[in-house]
Amino acid sequence: MFRLVLTARLLDEAALRQNRMGRAPFVVPAEGHEGCQVGTAWAMRRGIDVWLPYYRDGGVVLTAGMTPYEIFLGIFAKADDPSSGGRQMPSHWGHRALGIITGSSPIATQVPHAAGIAYAIKYRNEDAVVASWFGDGATSAGDWHEGLNFAGIHRLPVVFVCENNHYAISVPQSKQMAIDDVADRAAGYGFPGVVVDGNDVLACYAAMKEAHDRARAGEGPTLIECKTYRFLGHTSDDDDKTYRSRDEVEEARHHDPLHVFGEYLRSQGLLDDVGAEELRGDVKGEIDEALAAAWDASDPEPTSALRHVFAGDDEDDR
Repeated sequence: MFRLVLTARLLDEAALRQNRMGRAPFVVPAEGHEGCQVGTAWAMRRGIDVWLPYYRDGGVVLTAGMTPYEIFLGIFAKADDPSSGGRQMPSHWGHRALGIITGSSPIATQVPHAAGIAYAIKYRNEDAVVASWFGDGATSAGDWHEGLNFAGIHRLPVVFVCENNHYAISVPQSKQMAIDDVADRAAGYGFPGVVVDGNDVLACYAAMKEAHDRARAGEGPTLIECKTYRFLGHTSDDDDKTYRSRDEVEEARHHDPLHVFGEYLRSQGLLDDVGAEELRGDVKGEIDEALAAAWDASDPEPTSALRHVFAGDDEDDR
C-alpha cells in the first residue's frame, strides 16, 4: 500500500516535469490526494468490481492495476494507450480488462453512469461493487444528485467517494455549498454518509471496506467524504497563487499523506530510513523506465482519427 502511494507521488512529479519540458501538453496533479485514493481503492477487488475514477485519480487506477507505462502512454497520446488509443485528453482513464470506465470531461457525469452500472449488477444478481470517485465541486452538479437519488431508491451496490480538497478549481468550498460536510447530503437520499481524514490511508481503507461490505450484503450505497488537499494547481494550466495563499498550502503539507503514512510505518517498526530510500530508488527506476518506453512508443496512425467517433465504424464498437 505504501509503495502505491509513493508510486503515485513520484509518477505525478515525473508527469509535471514532462509538462514543463514541453513533452506533455496537459497533466492533472494529484499531490496530496494519494492517501485517500489508494486507501479507498485498496478495498476494491481487481477483476470483479467496477471503477469509475475522475481525472485526478492516478492513485486509484494504479491500485486497480494500471501500470506507470500505461499511464504515460495516455499522457503522451500514444497508439497503445489503453484509455483511448491516444484520442482522449490525458487522465480520462479507461481500461477494459481492468473494469475501469472512462469518463467524460464534464464533471460528475460518471456518477449516474456508476448508478446505472450498479443497477445492472443488481438486476443480474452479480457479485460486484461499483465505486465512483469525484471532487467536492462535482457534488454541486445535477448529475451527481441524480446519480445518488437513483442509487438510494434502488439500494444499489455502489460506493461514492468524495475527495474533498476544498476547491472547485478556484472556488472555495464556502462559495459552493452551505454545509461543512458533503457527507451530510447522503441523508437526503436515504443512505449513510461518513467523513474520514483523507490524509490517513488506513482510515480511508477502513471506511471503504465497511461501505464495500454493505454494498455486497445488499444494504445499498454509501457516501464517503475524504477530507484532503491538493498541493499544486488544479491542472498544469492553473495558477493557484491567484486564489489561495502560500501559507495555506505550506500548512497543508504538514499533513502530507505520504509522510503521515511513512511515519506510522516507522512507529510500527515496518519501515526505516534505509528501507525508505531503497524503495524510493526502486520506484523511481520503474517510473523512469516506463516513461522512456512510453515516449518511444508508436503514435496513432492519422487514418484512425475517426475510430470510435461514429457507432458501427469499427468492430470494437459493437
